Amino acid sequence: MPDEKKLKVSAKYITKTFDLGKTKSEKIRAILNPLSKGPQKFWALKGINFDVYEGDVVGIVGVNGSGKSTLLNILSGLLLPASGELTINGETSMLTIGAGLRGNLTGRENIRLKSLMMGRTNKEIDEQMDEIVEFSDLGDFIDQPVKDYSSGMKSKLGFSIAVHQDPDILIIDEALSVGDQTFSQKALAKMNEFKAQGKTIFFVSHSMRQVRDFTDKTIWIQYGEMRAMGPTEEIVKDYEKWNSWFKGLGNKEKSDYQKQQKAKQVSFNEQELAKRISNDERLSAEDKQRLSTHLAVGDYLPVTSWVVLAAATVGFLFTIYQYVMWG
Repeated sequence: MPDEKKLKVSAKYITKTFDLGKTKSEKIRAILNPLSKGPQKFWALKGINFDVYEGDVVGIVGVNGSGKSTLLNILSGLLLPASGELTINGETSMLTIGAGLRGNLTGRENIRLKSLMMGRTNKEIDEQMDEIVEFSDLGDFIDQPVKDYSSGMKSKLGFSIAVHQDPDILIIDEALSVGDQTFSQKALAKMNEFKAQGKTIFFVSHSMRQVRDFTDKTIWIQYGEMRAMGPTEEIVKDYEKWNSWFKGLGNKEKSDYQKQQKAKQVSFNEQELAKRISNDERLSAEDKQRLSTHLAVGDYLPVTSWVVLAAATVGFLFTIYQYVMWG
């Protein structure tokens, strides 16, 4: 049972917004104007909730632009959520295609560099170098500059480095989608080994075959919303059914549908989010109060605007005072 396992990651109403302002000067003017609501926001995530336990291998599926990579970047610490609460019990290791690899360095040099950045000593790296090289299946290319690698080769190298750092929580974003079948099977075996050790894995892929093979639970994110979470076979089946429906639409219908969904991500607001929190029967009164309180942080810097205005007013009055006193 899940409640017998250690909770590794808990997300409560996680949101992420991006400004849609056209220019930097427009954004600056909005900040300086206390009456401005600022540029429009695009809600990449509109309040995501889930609990993940040790040993869970969780797939994340959804159409392009639905917020999958945004969520993974938040889980890895590369992005901060706009609001909500995120609890992570363990160290995370993020793996994307070519993430952090230096193109002018060879594969072998990248292994050393990334391993040093992850806290390994040169002695530890020397002891593990041959194992990482062999796992990568890169052969003689391991001593060639990474800038000459294909996407699949970069993926192999990045995956090989990451999984040999003994990660507690592994986050994989499309990194196996470009790999060959042989390497994918090797990666699957390694992930199952991690699962047996009680490690936790988040896995994003457009390959439903890989999601079915690699994961036991799946989160379906659709245009910033968490549409469902449950057993992989069940969620993937529903997702594929939706995809079949979407592909059956005409080109204009598809375009109209996508525009409508994106428009909803712009029109969404803190008030609607607060209403969802208030109506969530799973939350205690304390949770609702706490989660609703820092929704104000998502507003477009009203405090900053008033501080700027107050400082400008004080400066102006001081100038007038000097003029009156000293002519």
